[in-house]
Amino acid sequence: MSLNETYVTVFGRVGSDPDLKERGHSPHLSFRLASTPRQFDKNLGYFIDKTTTWFQVECWRQLAQNTADSVQLGQPVIVAGKLRTHEWKDDNGEPRSRLVLEAFAIGHDLNRGTTSYTKSAPRSEASTPEVTATPFPADEYSTASLPLAADAA
Repeated sequence: MSLNETYVTVFGRVGSDPDLKERGHSPHLSFRLASTPRQFDKNLGYFIDKTTTWFQVECWRQLAQNTADSVQLGQPVIVAGKLRTHEWKDDNGEPRSRLVLEAFAIGHDLNRGTTSYTKSAPRSEASTPEVTATPFPADEYSTASLPLAADAA
């Protein structure tokens, strides 16, 4: 994590079809997320919806691909990520900006239903570097097994 960044977790519903594109050599996915708080109104005797807040969610690489394969319009999700501002100038030269939720985790909200999990396929051998380091030198620590129960003396 970096200093001075805003990390949030948002509960909501997918508000647009997830859009998966290839950017450079990495998958990129974006969708709109609607978060509508509910509050119990004692006078009416039931919950009422408050104003909906909309987020543009973006994610990259394996998270983008897995989200495209798992999430659909209208489904309840939980998105964790960092907020950032995307700034640009429109065709008239006017400055514009929007708030983007750059996701590092997305999942279904299991308070609203069930889901099933399928593990992603392993990365190809070519893209995974071979690890040759050991956690500690072999002769530095004893490898004798420890007793599982205290001896009665």
